[in-house]
Amino acid sequence: MFGKILIANRGEIACRVIRTARRLGIRTVAVYSEADRDALHVEMADEAVAIGPAAASQSYLVIDRIVDAARRSGAEAVHPGYGFLSERPAFPEALEAAGIAFIGPNARAMAAMGDKIESKRVAAAAGVSTVPGHLGVIADDEEAARIARDIGFPVMIKASAGGGGKGMRIARDEASVREGFRAATSEARSSFGDDRVFIEKFITDPRHVEIQLLADRHGNVVYLGERECSIQRRNQKVIEEAPSPLLDAATRRAMGEQAAALARAVGYDSVGTVEFVAGQDRSFFFLEMNTRLQVEHPVTELVTGLDLVEEMIRVASGEKLRITQDEVRLDGWAIESRIYAEDPYREFMPSIGRLTRYRPPSEGTRDGVTIRNDTGVVEGSEISIHYDPMIAKLVTHAPTRQAAIDAMADALDAFQLEGIRHNVPFLSALMTHPRWQSGALSTAFIADEFPGGFTGVVPNLETLERLAAIAASMEAAASARLATLPGRLRPGAVKPRRDWIVRIGGADIALTLGDKDGSNWTFTTETGRDVFLSASWTPGDRLWSGCVNGRPATLQVARNGGGWRLVHRGVDVVARAMSPRVAALDALMPEKRLADTSKTLLCPMPGLVMAITVAEGQAVKAGETLAIVEAMKMENVLRAERDLVVETIKVKPGDSLAVDAEIMRFV
Repeated sequence: MFGKILIANRGEIACRVIRTARRLGIRTVAVYSEADRDALHVEMADEAVAIGPAAASQSYLVIDRIVDAARRSGAEAVHPGYGFLSERPAFPEALEAAGIAFIGPNARAMAAMGDKIESKRVAAAAGVSTVPGHLGVIADDEEAARIARDIGFPVMIKASAGGGGKGMRIARDEASVREGFRAATSEARSSFGDDRVFIEKFITDPRHVEIQLLADRHGNVVYLGERECSIQRRNQKVIEEAPSPLLDAATRRAMGEQAAALARAVGYDSVGTVEFVAGQDRSFFFLEMNTRLQVEHPVTELVTGLDLVEEMIRVASGEKLRITQDEVRLDGWAIESRIYAEDPYREFMPSIGRLTRYRPPSEGTRDGVTIRNDTGVVEGSEISIHYDPMIAKLVTHAPTRQAAIDAMADALDAFQLEGIRHNVPFLSALMTHPRWQSGALSTAFIADEFPGGFTGVVPNLETLERLAAIAASMEAAASARLATLPGRLRPGAVKPRRDWIVRIGGADIALTLGDKDGSNWTFTTETGRDVFLSASWTPGDRLWSGCVNGRPATLQVARNGGGWRLVHRGVDVVARAMSPRVAALDALMPEKRLADTSKTLLCPMPGLVMAITVAEGQAVKAGETLAIVEAMKMENVLRAERDLVVETIKVKPGDSLAVDAEIMRFV
């Protein structure tokens, strides 16, 4: 076992590796860029070494700087995490030359499997089912269009050295092939330093299922079940689970045996993941092999009871596997939600800024349900434009899939994040979606179910009535507290108002308070329904936790002007609880009108201007590209929504823009 290791990564995965190393008694060395000087992984490690500027291309992606940091710190081995240098064969080769161990697969296996073009050739030779496609290097967009015609639309354009959804495009015609080829090569060059792409047939209505492998340097290989990763957006995984609701035992065994055969064919010796595209009929085809620890590894850990980081370290130190295939057991169900700094109400555009509030739900196991939160931030951390927008990975484990889903929904409701926009409301909405709960998944799930983007969950009348009752109880509690503060003209206890009008979700809900006994409230609605509340909420609490009609519920609550913002299960509403007289007067108040932005192009996210593709005075058609903005290593194409003429352009390539910054104005 090693005495000291360096983690060549940042954020959540660096913290994850440090936790396991600490448990094993291994000292850790963190590396950090200028932007990460005060990051959590730097604080957690025993030592930390600065490696350069904020840009990953000048710090985390520079092999010489990482090797030098390992050498100077006396680290015996390096764990690469995921992303960055984790799948570059040149990295373990450089470490080997410096006499430092690599906690990952050997460079030969990495080269064979990490290159998606070469891996498909090897997989086919090993008898693994593969998707039809062109595996050669593609010279330009014209050749890409010709290849796509030969394969047949739709096709998938993928970066050979890629991962994490970067350098990937689906193309359904020749025009989108050409544009997708240019965008994919640009993203691949920026993210991986390798602009090669390949094209393969895109399987309609597919599912993404992957097999977790574990292999040692003594020829032993086991597969640890599968993960379903079909809930994706822009080829980026959003929710993962283990096992898959699609597979039966026979399919699981067939996929696992093919994955293990591929690992043996290349002499693989670490954790790795073989990804398959699966049909709804349980047919499956090889996609690629990730020669590293996957982001979603916690769900496998929770259903198998194994610590995959520990197994990586043990394999790298020369130990044999401690488990055989017959000993692998899958227990219960685990679900992971990736919490991102992005605005789901604005087409998931990235968000940056400081986490002014970060209060995840409590971790641990209770009544057979486990909650785990893997993160690399704390309250006060800065979400930077330079790196991946992931804030945390929230994971639940329970005996059944439905129990794990219910636990995830409750945990998301209790996850408090402020200071940046985030996707927790969207994740909460997914947990209650009937199709998700049924397990009828595909990689087009989000596109199919949210074709116009995410606008929040629209509550029905019964839900509005319950939320209105909660708002009225909080307003009454806040008023009662104010009445007892010193200095009031009329101090003393105040009886709760009996009649309420709650303006919520575009409706006025009339409530009558029938009973108030300590923390118990009984309201009756104008529809005749009773709402029974029981909660020990006090003004200032940001979570309302209690029971509604006997069922446990958690809401995030905060003052919003003269009302309350209530967030629960993807519902995000503002409720104003008033007396009937105040409500009647409030209805007479004029509404604010939004500013007209129809003649401007505003930057939808904080980012870097990569290109302006039009000129002042130019007439453009609806759908034509106006500008390209890079945010968190993803290129975003901004298009004209209608026919227009460009009047003035306010920015130039290389400019850094804030959200809603004006890019250009139209006539």
